[in-house]
Amino acid sequence: MRGLVVSLDALATLRAAGGRDEPRLVVFAMAAELAGVDGVRVGVNESLHPVRETDLHDLRRIVRHLQLRLAPAPSLLKLALEVRPDHVLLAAEPLRGLFDAAPLEPSALRSQVLGAARALREAGIPVGVRIAPNLEVVKAARAAEVDGVELSARGVIDLPESERRAALEQFADAARLAAKLRLPIQAAGALDGRSLRALIEVVPILEGVVVGRELVARAVLMGVERAVRDLRAELG
Repeated sequence: MRGLVVSLDALATLRAAGGRDEPRLVVFAMAAELAGVDGVRVGVNESLHPVRETDLHDLRRIVRHLQLRLAPAPSLLKLALEVRPDHVLLAAEPLRGLFDAAPLEPSALRSQVLGAARALREAGIPVGVRIAPNLEVVKAARAAEVDGVELSARGVIDLPESERRAALEQFADAARLAAKLRLPIQAAGALDGRSLRALIEVVPILEGVVVGRELVARAVLMGVERAVRDLRAELG
């Protein structure tokens, strides 16, 4: 069964827009885990907004499998070592106006990531990286000695239909190379039901996906339990 991780970044942004403490991330996370997600992820940046440091410690006390997404900056690595999540995903900072973090550039994989991954692994924390679905970048990730890769689907699913097929094939090629290099593979990037089905059809070797806004939006309409159940059905 493919893993399903829920990202709470959109929920944190909604909370910040309201200027209140609701919705509480930890309550949604508990409901999502009870409904059957395999992990809960939050993205943290140096401003500690919209996800707060208190969120991280609250989630760590409650969540069975907590993931942090962060850039390989010293202050954020220090915070991760304090919180001790079950997994860290290293990524670039989100592009302006977007929830999702950008993929790491090959230059970062060859420099900051190598030291960051080593420090986290020495603390017993597995490390993945978010990268573009590109063969050379996959090779750079392998050289950085990380524990897995998360291929960014954002540039794929946003393409016009006439261009999407070729981009999906490139995504599949990157996934096959990662599998050959024994790197666990998952996908993320504004995924919804339609794009999930398209990805899985072309890349059946995907081991997991990360869903944020789509799951939160469905949960508003139909409740967390049904939202998770329906997404799991679409994962196959």
